[in-house]
Amino acid sequence: MNKLSTLTQLLKFMLPYRKYWVGAVIALLFTAAITLAIGQGVRLVIDNGFVAGSVSQLNQAIMILIAMAVLMACGTFIRFYLVSWLGERVTADIRQAVFDNVIGLHPSFFETNRSGEIMSRLTTDTTLLQSIIGSSFSMALRSLVTTSGALIMLFVTNIKLSLIIVAGVPLILLPILIFGRRVRALARKSQDSIADVGSYAGEAIQQIKTVQSYTQEVHESRAFGVEVDSAFRVAQHRIRQRAMLMAMVILLVFGALSGMLWVGGYDVITGAMSAGELGAFVFYALIVAMGVGTMSEVYGELQRAVGATERLMELLDAESEIRARKTGAVPVTDTTDLRAELSLKDVCFNYPSRPDQAALEDFSLTFNEGSITALVGPSGAGKSTVFELLLRFYDPHKGQVCFDSVDLRDLDPRELRQQIALVSQQPALFTADVIENIRYGRGDATEAEVIAAAKAAYAHEFIERLPDGYYSDLGEQGVRLSGGQKQRIAIARAILNDRRILLLDEATSALDTESEHKVQLALDTLMRGRTTIIIAHRLSTILHADQIVVMDRGRVVGQGSHDQLLQSSELYARLAELQFKTDSVGQESVL
Repeated sequence: MNKLSTLTQLLKFMLPYRKYWVGAVIALLFTAAITLAIGQGVRLVIDNGFVAGSVSQLNQAIMILIAMAVLMACGTFIRFYLVSWLGERVTADIRQAVFDNVIGLHPSFFETNRSGEIMSRLTTDTTLLQSIIGSSFSMALRSLVTTSGALIMLFVTNIKLSLIIVAGVPLILLPILIFGRRVRALARKSQDSIADVGSYAGEAIQQIKTVQSYTQEVHESRAFGVEVDSAFRVAQHRIRQRAMLMAMVILLVFGALSGMLWVGGYDVITGAMSAGELGAFVFYALIVAMGVGTMSEVYGELQRAVGATERLMELLDAESEIRARKTGAVPVTDTTDLRAELSLKDVCFNYPSRPDQAALEDFSLTFNEGSITALVGPSGAGKSTVFELLLRFYDPHKGQVCFDSVDLRDLDPRELRQQIALVSQQPALFTADVIENIRYGRGDATEAEVIAAAKAAYAHEFIERLPDGYYSDLGEQGVRLSGGQKQRIAIARAILNDRRILLLDEATSALDTESEHKVQLALDTLMRGRTTIIIAHRLSTILHADQIVVMDRGRVVGQGSHDQLLQSSELYARLAELQFKTDSVGQESVL
């Protein structure tokens, strides 16, 4: 993405607020005009006051200067307020637009883009943009206008001295162009390194119990220090380039001013120009010098803004690969008339991050409406992949996944997922109270409906014992609840959403006996009248299933009831023998 297209995309977010920009520009032009007029006020003070020795004329000139200062203060207030408001508003719009796009992207996008880096772009990069739009851009525009006006006034005041100033402009612009390009590249690299720091810290904090249980605090601190030092070195290089840019500009600007003062002083001594004219000329020359210095400094900031904008626009331009196709069959958006039956037909699938390893291969299976199907098999057999495809987080490379008889690729993913409820092994709870976590997915549910769902999930009793009942905050990821309590909250959510298809991903595998019993009772309530698909490692929890499907290496290697599979499937018989033998040994040890 080149710089012009990046800035064009940024300007699109500014266009809806044209009246604010117009107001800010008018205020800027007004203050610039007043600033330039002050130069003539300085000339009057020197020639009519100091040189002429007239107190009345001096008082008059000073009053004019004060009036100009008041007008400039008013104009500056309006300009600063409008530009700062625009910076905050445009940044908020960009942040919202990027998040809205990211939240709908396909899951494989997040296999190659770390969540910490995405968060850095949403926070650090947008904060940088706010600073640029609300401050630096305004400074650059103001400096450009006042510098241009001051250059004109220089020629009006004295052409010979003006030529000395203009001769130095190419020498000043050259380092700006050279160092500015380097600053832009380093700014992008600096933002990336900051994202790495945030990503590493977020991961360590998220896994804090594991870090501390393995006493790896010192190791993580050292590793984080390496990331921080790496980011610092990049920032140090960027700062050095910006400092060199500013130093070169200041040296050249004030070198030109010194030459101008030498020539101007000679002209005043010889009577070729008045002291007031020289004072006004010095005033305008200082405006030019400060304007060029400001623009050279802001240029580096604008280069950083381009780098930050590029990173944000990459997220904004990312497109989801999972959506209803527009060619071929007519897309189906209403799934309520379809039977709650799912099927996979000759499916082959590889995860994008593992293109050479087949997750499913020539896989065919039908889940009949209203039936309970259990998927069993060793780790890596492809059980979770089936769920990923049924939820259409991915599309198969070959074959079809169907809802009733309709290919999922012809369905709106949102319409499809509104028919499916998922209860996973590690339920997802949010930093909110109990009622909001249960209501997730059905924001319009009443408190009575939430309580009814909690009772059906055998969760009401422990919820009532929480400090604030249903309004108790659960902390980050539900940290204040036990595993069994989290599961029952997730089941209550699924009951409240009342979806026709239920996916249970090892919902009881990590629970103790008492918690498993309560969760199993809740699941029995939830499964009634629904098409249910269960991933299970504990075979004792799926003996009631209508069919048990044995999977291995992405294929179906056995299918039938528990008793049938004990006779027909060597893999299932081995799994059953190992598990039930382990269970009996565990029971004996307890006795």
